[in-house]
Amino acid sequence: MKTIDDLVQEGVAGKRVFVRADLNVPLDGSTITDDGRIRAVQPTIAKLAASGAKVIVASHLGRPKGAPDPAFSLAPAARRLGELLGQDVAFATDTVGESAASVVAGLADGEVAVLENLRFNAGETSKDDAERGAFADQLAALADLYVGDGFGAVHRKHASVFDLPKRLPHAAGDLIATEVGVLKKLTEEVRRPYVVVLGGAKVSDKLGVIDNLLKKADRILIGGGMAYTFLAAKGHEVGISLLQKDQIPVCLEYLAEAEKRGVEFVLPVDVLVSADFPDLKTKAPANPELVAADAIPADKEGLDIGPKTRELYAAKLADAGTVFWNGPMGVFEHPDYANGTKAVAQGLLDSDAFTVVGGGDSAAAVRLLGFDENAFGHISTGGGASLEYLEGKTLPGLAALED
Repeated sequence: MKTIDDLVQEGVAGKRVFVRADLNVPLDGSTITDDGRIRAVQPTIAKLAASGAKVIVASHLGRPKGAPDPAFSLAPAARRLGELLGQDVAFATDTVGESAASVVAGLADGEVAVLENLRFNAGETSKDDAERGAFADQLAALADLYVGDGFGAVHRKHASVFDLPKRLPHAAGDLIATEVGVLKKLTEEVRRPYVVVLGGAKVSDKLGVIDNLLKKADRILIGGGMAYTFLAAKGHEVGISLLQKDQIPVCLEYLAEAEKRGVEFVLPVDVLVSADFPDLKTKAPANPELVAADAIPADKEGLDIGPKTRELYAAKLADAGTVFWNGPMGVFEHPDYANGTKAVAQGLLDSDAFTVVGGGDSAAAVRLLGFDENAFGHISTGGGASLEYLEGKTLPGLAALED
């Protein structure tokens, strides 16, 4: 896979370089609530600009329906990128129309522009190869070179991720190179014991990764909403907790497979419950009740792991050589249900392990809860992409860069 350093060495001065970034940041109106993904790609953009390239940055944000939607505009991300770069960043109000053509034509060497949300064009996400390819042709007309650095999107067969690099000389950006290097440490060069911590809402989101990691991990610790389907599989009452009944047979298979392989499969032993979901805007006191994990009242919902589980998970992390963590342990956005996620994050820091925080809500939790990002081995920018890589899947965006 060619790298951005290879491109710079060959010379990018005066050339239009299309950077497929991942600026898919959470917004509260027009306010960015977590700029981690913008900060992650900023070094690649800065390197190209410093080398005299005319840098065209493109990304998706959210899931608009293939047409412009002001709620999903990349304008706030463009402004934040300019602040991080310390230079003006031009903004095109479309993807391949008059504004994009004019903004790109106006770039001087070393300048940067951001195109509007790629998903405002239906061709970006189309499952029709011809429609997707036609959009990729329009994007290719804007640039001379392509740099893929949107790791959070490389598992998508989208025009800007998969089709566009086939139309231009291409290379991987620094962020993608780093992400792939880290994931290899989780699949090919593992220091043991290898502990995997999985949380988040649904078991179904993690089926493939559990299946694959049962063959690689020494311990798997389960938290978050997905824990209640496993608890139900063991015959426990889970009240009104998040539950995927259709996944109970699969959970039973995984528990049996873990026992067969000698993999520790650890579930919560106590949980914080409530009859009401907490108010995440006002953060009003929620007054949770602590119960044993096998004694959840029928009218209550599990919202975080309890103190005994926090101690148990910290002990299971203490001697780890490698830790991969994806998914919070509870509703971490509310202070009354944040302690489980805090305990896991602290457990990673207290270990001597190579630690990887697998993107998405886990990365947001690390920042929201005040942890030093640099204290972890790596914080991924792509939750879904990381999981699919660990499942052993071929990621379209990486495959396109390897050609």
